[in-house]
Amino acid sequence: MRALLLSLLVLLGWPAQAAEIIGGLSQNRVQLTMNFAGSEILIFGAIRRDAPRFETEPPFDIVITIEGPPQPVVVWRKDRRMGIWVNVDSVRMASVPSFYAVATTAPLAQILDPAEDALHRISPQYAIRAEQAVGEVIDSEAFSQALLRLRAEAEQFQRLERWVYLDRETLFRVSVRLPANLTEGAYTVRMYLVRSGGVVHQYRNAIFVRKEGLERWLHTLAFDQPLVYGILALFIALVAGWGASALFRYARG
Repeated sequence: MRALLLSLLVLLGWPAQAAEIIGGLSQNRVQLTMNFAGSEILIFGAIRRDAPRFETEPPFDIVITIEGPPQPVVVWRKDRRMGIWVNVDSVRMASVPSFYAVATTAPLAQILDPAEDALHRISPQYAIRAEQAVGEVIDSEAFSQALLRLRAEAEQFQRLERWVYLDRETLFRVSVRLPANLTEGAYTVRMYLVRSGGVVHQYRNAIFVRKEGLERWLHTLAFDQPLVYGILALFIALVAGWGASALFRYARG
C-alpha cells in the first residue's frame, strides 16, 4: 500500500516527503593565541521530515564543507638552472580559501552527481580553479593542481570521506580538526542533505577565528601604528642581541 501511494505521488509530480537538514557546532569561536596548536570542531545535526520515511525511498547522505576566508595566492614553479633549483614561473590566484574541508557519509563521487557538485562547488577542485589565475597564463591547470597538493600536505585542504556518522538517517555528527596555521576571519560551514545524487536541502553556520591576547595587540599595533611597531621591533632585537652577547661573555668566564 505504501509503495502504491509513493508511486502515485511521484506520477503526480508531488514530493513523496519534504525533508531538511539542521545543524550546530560545538563552538563557533576559535581564539588564536601564542600556544594555539589547532582546534577540534564537532559538527552535529539532524534530518527533519514532514512525514514518516517510506521503505522504498532511497537513503539520505550528508556532505559538510568548511571554507576559510579567501585570500590571493602566488604559486611558483621551480626548475633546475645551472645545477640550482630556482623559481622560474609564477601564477597569481585572485581568491583562494585559506582552509577547505569536505566531510561525507560515503565517497563523494558515489553520492553526488557531477552536475550538482559543480553547481554547489563542493569538491576541493572547485575551491581552487584554473580560471582563478590572473593574467595570461599558459598552463594554469598545472599550477592549480600543484596548489591543491601543497594545501592538502599542509592540512589546509582536507577530504574526509566516510567521516560523517549518520544514525538511522536522522542524527549525524563529525569532528573536523582545524590546523594551527589558521587565517583570521569567518569560516563558512555548509551542511548538505543529499539523496539520489542531488542536493535536497542545505544549512549554513559559521566559525569565527580571531587573534587574542598578545597576538591581537601586536597585529593591531602593526596595522594601526606601523612606526611604533617598527621601533618596538628594533628595540626588542637590540635587547635580545645585547642579552645574547652578555650571556656568551659570561659563559666564557
